[in-house]
Amino acid sequence: MEHPEIYLDAAATTPPLPAVIAVMQQLQQTAWANPSSLHGAGLAAAEALERARWRIAERFAVSPDQLIVTSGATESVHLALLGSANGLVPGRLVISSVEHPAVFAAAHQLEALGWSIAEWPVDGQGIVRLDQLEQLLSAPTRLVSLIAAQGEVGALQPVSRIAKACRERGILIHSDATQLVPQGCFPFERLGVDLLTLSAHKFCGPRGVGLLIRGPGVALSPLQGGGGQEHGLRSGTEPVALVSGMAEALMALPSFDPASHPVPPGCSLQIRRQRDQLLERLLELPQLQLCGPPLDQRLPHHIALIATTADGQPLPGRDLVRRLAAAGVACSSGSACSSGSSTDSVVLTAMGVPGIARKSGLRLSLGPWLSDQDLDAVPDRFASVLQAFP
Repeated sequence: MEHPEIYLDAAATTPPLPAVIAVMQQLQQTAWANPSSLHGAGLAAAEALERARWRIAERFAVSPDQLIVTSGATESVHLALLGSANGLVPGRLVISSVEHPAVFAAAHQLEALGWSIAEWPVDGQGIVRLDQLEQLLSAPTRLVSLIAAQGEVGALQPVSRIAKACRERGILIHSDATQLVPQGCFPFERLGVDLLTLSAHKFCGPRGVGLLIRGPGVALSPLQGGGGQEHGLRSGTEPVALVSGMAEALMALPSFDPASHPVPPGCSLQIRRQRDQLLERLLELPQLQLCGPPLDQRLPHHIALIATTADGQPLPGRDLVRRLAAAGVACSSGSACSSGSSTDSVVLTAMGVPGIARKSGLRLSLGPWLSDQDLDAVPDRFASVLQAFP
């Protein structure tokens, strides 16, 4: 690599905060025992676990027994959808057409159990079409899953409005908030959903741990048996250090009210300013165009682009990402969770992007580790890489 790497892939994963590493290192030394054990070492681990659980609950204004610790958002999504559907008469599950692959996977499992699946269409900016609300929330819909913020194009979805409509109709609603929570914590009840999932590594926490938050009275069935941990819903010895690291990372996030502010105002003003300035300079390059919603309906640290040659022919996104990496710019093409795929982007397809351009998407997502000096170098590196294409 000719240049120091500039990491612009926060929507994929984030570097853990020093405070997160420190608390995990300490607990690996002092609270390494099984928290179900009744001896001194086990009790120390149990105390650390419960302290972390209470801290997390406070950040979302819920009781600790509303939290189910998982290995990450993918497991949380499956527990939310499969676990809640188990107590319902099979009907229709509505998901948006721009969900995370984990939601599509869980939906396919429900389809095999007698559920029908309907996809909520999006407009050309990646936002669900509210003109479809009455039709999609009519019988036999019993369960809805709507992503809070779309990771590939940054679109913020009207979750609170749709959650209110679901509640009026007695429909259970889950939201994948994996990309929203890194912008700030909020009272769970203000989003209006029944189930919410997140993953710690998206907000400078550790990998391998996530959360499912459930509303009071929401019934769930476990997906696996065992020792009955996490209120009998997620058996397995709890990862005390990981949960504590997740709690520490949540403490560093600002707070906001998602019902009042569709775009989180608590996000670092510096990151928002950096994003806006970087986007302005990148769009000066004729080979790049903005993809997805306008900035007031987009994650405040997020840029999505379509890349073309000088004469307007779409460039292969995966090839461009490799060349940018060699030039010291780390970013993604499409969703990082499916970046190994050479097929068209599901999200861009749902948005109606022409077929020839569906493999040309780029995603840049910023984080607090970036300085203005770091970002000043990005447009020139982009320009150099783009000029090298025939």
